[in-house]
Amino acid sequence: MKIGNIQFEKKQTVSLRKRILNPIVCVVLALVFSSLLIIANGFDPIAVYAKMISYSFLNARGLYNSINAALPLMFCGLSVAMAFKMNLNNIGAEGQYAIGAIFGGGFAIFGPALPTPLNLLVMFLLCALGGGLWAMIAAVLKAYWKVNETIVTLMLNYIALLFLDYLCYGPWMAPRQTTAMTTTIPKSMYLPSLGGTSSGVLLAIGIAILLLLFLKHTTGGYQIGVIRNSTRSAEYAGIPVKRYILIVFALSGALAGLAGFVEVTGIVHRVQAQLPGGSGYTGIVVAYLSQFNPLVVILVSILFGGLQNSCAAVQLMGVPSQIATMLQGTIMIFVIAGEFLNHYKITYYSAGNREVSKR
Repeated sequence: MKIGNIQFEKKQTVSLRKRILNPIVCVVLALVFSSLLIIANGFDPIAVYAKMISYSFLNARGLYNSINAALPLMFCGLSVAMAFKMNLNNIGAEGQYAIGAIFGGGFAIFGPALPTPLNLLVMFLLCALGGGLWAMIAAVLKAYWKVNETIVTLMLNYIALLFLDYLCYGPWMAPRQTTAMTTTIPKSMYLPSLGGTSSGVLLAIGIAILLLLFLKHTTGGYQIGVIRNSTRSAEYAGIPVKRYILIVFALSGALAGLAGFVEVTGIVHRVQAQLPGGSGYTGIVVAYLSQFNPLVVILVSILFGGLQNSCAAVQLMGVPSQIATMLQGTIMIFVIAGEFLNHYKITYYSAGNREVSKR
């Protein structure tokens, strides 16, 4: 691809050392950049960062809250990572999360009363089904008509979130309630608590392990890797590429839908407007920072959960809570830019068509 005098050329391979170091360097650069903005606001960045870390990770309550905040990020991060394992850009985790919450929440509020384990199992399946079906819209368009999945999944987010808003402001809104939310779900549908955090974290870790085993040690995982490296080679080898696009998108959407399951059954215990709260988009950064490794996704999600949890801490110092949000956004921008530079060689040509610089 060439834009003016600048040419972008995709690198054939990226060394393991660069793949590991790149996100670390990007995060450090993001922290340095954010430090300048914190100083400009009249605060000491070292003190701000120290407060954020101590508040979110160095005491039991803060750690539990950070893990709870990280739960939807874990599932959205796994969703994005799963799709990218086959070079599919699923930007729609936000919408799939919302549809999953609608399917599961609808059953919890309006469905029949069942024994507790069965209630949770049905909700689990419905949330996964909702997210998976929503992702299949983009999958079918991609598999049979080669429609760009990035655009489709992005647009589907708006439809899903507006539908969620409609339900919570309209027919599902709790009586005598001034905010857009449903009634609380029955206690028989609560996920058990582990001390101060939700047991959904065990579910996330279990799914991450299963996903890792599937990708590393099964024929399906191997074939997904072949398709990622070269679709044409995979087709020549007889691998059903279209079928895998449908399967991978369905799994990816189901994982995002499960974010709705853990949030509704383990944290908020109801369905409410704008429930995903940007977790689907943050999950993209989590997946990139994790280099699409399912187990690393869990760890990075907890770091981002701590970042969200630290908003209250910086407010205690008199620092605007938006500083934590800004830090999250800065990391997102630096990581995405770093990934681009890591995978593309940039060449600048002078007016005389002579190559003058490369990256």
